[in-house]
Amino acid sequence: MADQRLTAGPVQLSDAAHSSLRPLPLGATRIEGGFWEQRQRTNREVAIPEGATRLNEAGNYDNLRVAAGTLDGEYRGPVYQDSDIYKWLEAVSWEIGRAPSEQLTEWLREATELISAAQQTDGYLNSYVQTHDQERFADLPFGHELYCAGHLIQAAVASHRATGEPALLDVATRFADYLAATFGPGRLEGVCGHPEIETALVELFRETGNADYLHLAEYFVDARGHRLLRNDHRDSSYFQDRVPLREATTVEGHAVRALYLAAGVTDVYAESGDGTLLAAARRQWQHMVATKTYLTGGVGSRWEGEAFGDPYELPSDVAYCETCAAIASVQWSWRLLLATGEAQYADLIERTLYNAFLPGLSLSGAEFFYVNALQLRSDAAINDSRNPGNGRRPWFSTACCPPNIMRTLSSLDHYLATVDSDGVQLHQYAAGTVRTDQHELHVSTDYPWDGRVEIEIAATPDAEWTLSLRIPAWAEGATLTINGNKQTTEAADYTRVSRDWQVGDRIRLDLPVRPRFTAGDPRIDGVRGAVAIERGPLVYCLEQTDQPANVDDIAFIDEPLTDEERPDLLGGVTVVHASGVVAAKPEDGLPYHRAGAAAAPVAEAITVTAVPYFAWANREIGAMRVWTPIAGPLP
Repeated sequence: MADQRLTAGPVQLSDAAHSSLRPLPLGATRIEGGFWEQRQRTNREVAIPEGATRLNEAGNYDNLRVAAGTLDGEYRGPVYQDSDIYKWLEAVSWEIGRAPSEQLTEWLREATELISAAQQTDGYLNSYVQTHDQERFADLPFGHELYCAGHLIQAAVASHRATGEPALLDVATRFADYLAATFGPGRLEGVCGHPEIETALVELFRETGNADYLHLAEYFVDARGHRLLRNDHRDSSYFQDRVPLREATTVEGHAVRALYLAAGVTDVYAESGDGTLLAAARRQWQHMVATKTYLTGGVGSRWEGEAFGDPYELPSDVAYCETCAAIASVQWSWRLLLATGEAQYADLIERTLYNAFLPGLSLSGAEFFYVNALQLRSDAAINDSRNPGNGRRPWFSTACCPPNIMRTLSSLDHYLATVDSDGVQLHQYAAGTVRTDQHELHVSTDYPWDGRVEIEIAATPDAEWTLSLRIPAWAEGATLTINGNKQTTEAADYTRVSRDWQVGDRIRLDLPVRPRFTAGDPRIDGVRGAVAIERGPLVYCLEQTDQPANVDDIAFIDEPLTDEERPDLLGGVTVVHASGVVAAKPEDGLPYHRAGAAAAPVAEAITVTAVPYFAWANREIGAMRVWTPIAGPLP
């Protein structure tokens, strides 16, 4: 890949921001080879071009042409169609920043010209409202006007940072100026039913220095929770409008909305220094992780309302776990990591990226999951296009997830490393290079398949500085070796090494990537009496195609797990083998038995093969489960 220019990534804190850590520009951190480079290459070469085709077929571009008056026709699709173009353009922009491309540049130019032509003279822009000649902001609960505006702003910021061209940013600032003159105390007092505008406005403030955008974001945060959103079909909790944000104790309602809002709250804290916002965000994050997060890092346990459930309501078979919710979770945890420097946030980012985000994209790069359930029964009814039983789909009528995946992979380098006044921090491990004004680190690793991470110091200041390496919570027994000298580490924290580093110094981190059984909290009814397999940062599952018996009839027994490299399988994975038994079919009648009696006699012992959950449904669609019952006393 060609040399990259240094450009700010999705989050670029202002000089006055309240933050423990600061992100590096895109181009300063580069993924070069290995697991994530393969996914980024597939995203660039397959997914993003596929997105261009699908957006044209679905009518997204035609809607803007009708709004611009260059095409006769009617609007097609849901009210939020514009946002899918904007997310895709954000992906295109970050890719141009990673490496120039004539095709990507042409796509960006053409789309920018169309968007500019559709914008009205006072700055307003929304193809649905304009083509339906509707009153602006008449349906704040479900109209998505501010949501679409937020994604336009984020695309414009990405375009400006990646290319230096101001055209799309000019469109966004005109719209944002209109919004700043429209909303607020004494003007239109309301908030968007789908949060997203908050993070976008803060980032636009960071890009332009115009404090009006930050003040508008602060207004939207402060106004939330005062029941401004009225709707006959949803209660206030669905919109995160039940209690003021500073009083909230947990995340609730629509999962994507809740987490986009939480990311915006954390952004507002970073630029305002309002500690009550950070305290509220941390409190809600802790409760979410402790009671409302799946083993994969996925969130959202209810199809109804695409929502969080009650504490410990985490069923596997009807888990919603929308891919967009995983992305929103990463965005929020990243902002909390920048604010606090605490390893727990980077740990959740890792879990979520590998196991809740990545399953949303097929290995080929051309198909997508909207919903990421942790179990599919062998005789499951497939009654919705989003149901994983359909396999990944080329596109969706509500196509929020595919371009969201694209923009996340295109900017993934942004989430690997940071700096502070003491030195450099590595949060996620991938082969590549990390550069600052004074440092250069070369990272070699086959993570997540292998736990060895090797770092070479290629440039260093002539003074002591600190290299901080995250030791994941699962990595008890990890070792760190510096120039041949071994030292201890603590899991769930950063190992910090302060010294006068020299060019050529070598650091080796060995993380114990071994398969293990994981049990759930007994309050999670959906997994009581079952265990899951993990290996390093990866969650595993049983797919029917690999098993000698029906997945629904298998139970594990307490014998050691073994792993095996399979370069021929699923693009090259490590599988895990476990011992199990198959229960004989019960007699006809009710599926219950007297307590204390065996449910069914054990028919046979078998060897079970587990594959990484992110890779399931890339061969054939069949029964799958992450959590499997146990036959005997496993911890």
